[in-house]
Amino acid sequence: MEPQAEKPGEAEGVRVTPQLLKSRSGEFALDSILLLKLPGLGLMDLGCLGACLGLEWLDLSGNALTQLGPLASLRQLAVLSVANNRLTGLEPLAACENLQNLNAAGNLLATPGQLQCLAGLRGLEHLRLRDPLARLSNPLCASPSYGAVVQELLPGLKVIDGERVTGRGSEFYQLCRDLDHSLRPSSSPGPSLAEAQPWVEPGYWEIWPTRSSSILQEACRQFQDTLQECHELDRQAQDCLVQAQQALSSAGTTSSFVF
Repeated sequence: MEPQAEKPGEAEGVRVTPQLLKSRSGEFALDSILLLKLPGLGLMDLGCLGACLGLEWLDLSGNALTQLGPLASLRQLAVLSVANNRLTGLEPLAACENLQNLNAAGNLLATPGQLQCLAGLRGLEHLRLRDPLARLSNPLCASPSYGAVVQELLPGLKVIDGERVTGRGSEFYQLCRDLDHSLRPSSSPGPSLAEAQPWVEPGYWEIWPTRSSSILQEACRQFQDTLQECHELDRQAQDCLVQAQQALSSAGTTSSFVF
C-alpha cells in the first residue's frame, strides 16, 4: 500500500487528549473506558491513550500513526485495529498480553521480522495484514510465501487475513487455496490439455415421443379390474358392519328389560 499523502494542517499533528477520550467514550475517568472508537481523525500522536488502563477494544484505523508507544500499558486490550496508518513496526504491542485480535492491514510492514514482537502473545488468534475488499495491504504480503511464513512465525494463529488456518474449517480454506492455485494459468511450458469431450452420447438428452405398448395397455386393464374388485369388497364389508351393529343394538335393547 502506498503511504498516505499529508492532509492540509496535518504537519502539526492531531494528538489524543483527555478531552477527546472523554467526549468519544462518554466516561469521566480514563481508566473506566472499555471501548473506544477513534477512526479517521488524522491522529499522529496517541498522547495520553496509555492512561486508559481498562481498555479492551480499540479502533485507530484510518489515521496517520507512525508508532504505537502508548499502547504498551494497555494490558487488558483484546481487540485492536490500526488498519490504514503508516506503521513500520508493532513492537509496543508485545506488552499487550491479552491481545486476541489484531488488524494491521494497510501499513508499511515490509518484513516478517517486524511481526516477531507478536510471538509472545499466546492469546493472539486473529491477525489481518491484508484486506482485499478494502484494498489494504502491507509490503510483506507481496511475497508468495507470506502466509506460510507468518503461520510459522506465529503458530498460535487460527485466522490470517480472514482465512482459518488451523482448527475446525481450516481444511475447507486449504482446499479453496489449492483449487485457486490449480486454476491459475501456468507460465512454464507443459503438455497441452486434452480437448473436453461430452459425457454422454449424442442424442442422450433428446425427448423421444411416447410409444403405445400392448403390454402397458394390458397392465392398465388388469389394474382397473383389480381396483373394481377392491371397491366391491369394500362395499360388502360396509354392509356386514352395518348388519353387525344392528344386531348388537337389538340385543342391547332386549336385555335392558331383564331384572
